[in-house]
Amino acid sequence: MNQEKQALSAQESLEEILECKMASESQENVGGLKKVWGWVKGCFEKIVNVVTGVAKEAKKLGEEDPRRVVHSFKVGLAITLVSLFYYFDFFYEGFGVNAMWAVMTVVVVFEFSVGATLGKGVNRAIATLLGGALGVGAHRLASFTGEKIECIILGMSVFLIAAVATFIRFFPKLKARYDYGLLIFILTFSLISVSGYRDDEVLDMAHRRLSTILIGGSATVFISIFICPIWAGEDLHKITAANIEKLGTFLEGSEDSLVNFAKWEPRHGKFRYRQPWDQYLKIGSLTRECAYKIDALNGYLKSDVQTPIEIRSKIQESCTKMSSECSVALRELAVGIKTMTCSLSADPHLLNAKTAAKKLKSSLKTNLWPDSDLLEIVPAVTVASLLIEIVSCTVKIADAVHELASLSKFKIPDLQMIKQISLEKMPKTPRTPSIEASHNFNIIVE
Repeated sequence: MNQEKQALSAQESLEEILECKMASESQENVGGLKKVWGWVKGCFEKIVNVVTGVAKEAKKLGEEDPRRVVHSFKVGLAITLVSLFYYFDFFYEGFGVNAMWAVMTVVVVFEFSVGATLGKGVNRAIATLLGGALGVGAHRLASFTGEKIECIILGMSVFLIAAVATFIRFFPKLKARYDYGLLIFILTFSLISVSGYRDDEVLDMAHRRLSTILIGGSATVFISIFICPIWAGEDLHKITAANIEKLGTFLEGSEDSLVNFAKWEPRHGKFRYRQPWDQYLKIGSLTRECAYKIDALNGYLKSDVQTPIEIRSKIQESCTKMSSECSVALRELAVGIKTMTCSLSADPHLLNAKTAAKKLKSSLKTNLWPDSDLLEIVPAVTVASLLIEIVSCTVKIADAVHELASLSKFKIPDLQMIKQISLEKMPKTPRTPSIEASHNFNIIVE
């Protein structure tokens, strides 16, 4: 009887152990599933965040400049059109695999602005023509020497032409406008001369490649000019006016590339042939020079050094006059460039600024602060000197703008136009800290 009870008790204990083990295994399985689900959920959330971030960035880029979206569609259209040479048998039989050169030309030539596209297109066409002609000539000349010497002559010609053309790329003026053309010249000459060593139909090969490249380049230029054109000249014109208007900030030198692109563009809108684009470069350089001085002035404006009232009171009037008159003059010049009219109202303000600067110079030459500490005088004198230099820079900018107006034949505004173009309608740039905030001078630099 006792044995049966013991056996029954052992069986119950065994069942309890099995149940506990099964429960433990079930909990482990549930925990493992939770971990897997958490990992999958985390990966999905990361993918969603990445996609959302890219979508937001794309939306931001499109809103900043909608022309980027238009340019993307134009490139897609150009590539689709030239791809027809590869899809249809009629065109493919005439050009063969060389039809892909038309697609490659569109990809590498199509740029954002018309000027940049024309520059690359003309460079590629001329470079391909010259490189192909020279490559065919080198192949013909080497073919007369015999098979053993032919490869030596071809190798020497490739070395010589590539080395000379690469060295020419270092010339600053050539690099600015023809660097891409020289690169394509080296590539075309090397491909034609080297591949011609194994292919006797080198002239036919060169003709097909040149034809497809010209087709691709022509399609690119046509779409760039006649479908929602983007003119580098207009961008340069607007940037020049905006830089003068926003002279209180540190400026970037972005005019150089736009000038090079604008020189390739044909007449469009208000911009005629032989537009003085280099004059925009001069104005941009003077604008940056003035901005550097204003940036240095801002450093003193934010200084913790306090200038005593007896020192600042003696130069406050002249400094206030210079800063306010220069601010108005620069904004008037910006209006003139934007509207392509002669800025007549800037000169009186410049005359007032120069008069105030002359008066301040005379005052600084006298002993204004005989009993003051030198360390207390230095900040005030430095600020005054910087303002005098800013007046000088403003005068130079005005002279350059007047020269641009003369070269570009800007219109002389009538009284009605002057009333319509008021400074109050111009968007003002954020004010920099006033001297009053740091040195207690009542001067605002705009």
